[in-house]
Amino acid sequence: MPIIAISDETTTGPKTPAWAMEILEERVRLDELIRRRIFQEVAESGTGADPQERTRTTLAAFGRNAFVVLVDDRQVTELDEEVHLRAGSRVTFLKLVPLVGG
Repeated sequence: MPIIAISDETTTGPKTPAWAMEILEERVRLDELIRRRIFQEVAESGTGADPQERTRTTLAAFGRNAFVVLVDDRQVTELDEEVHLRAGSRVTFLKLVPLVGG
C-alpha cells in the first residue's frame, strides 16, 4: 500500500508542508485521486464541509486551468488519465495565479 506525499503550491508563494495519504492501488485516475484527497482533507479538518460539493468544485476548477497536478514532477493533464503511484510518490497541486493585467 503506497503512502504518497500531497502538497499545495502557488506560483507566487511558499509551498505548504506535505502530508501523507495512503493509496490502496498503484494506478488510479486523476479524478479519483483528487476525490480521495478532498474526502481525507474534509474528514481530518472536522469542518463539516460537504466533500461531494468540494469535489465537484475542485474538478471544475481543474477544467478551468485554475491549478495543475504534478505527479513526481510530471504534469497530468486529463482527469481520466491514470497515474502510476509508488511508495514515496509526490503529488503537487499547483495553483496558477494570473498575471497582473492578464
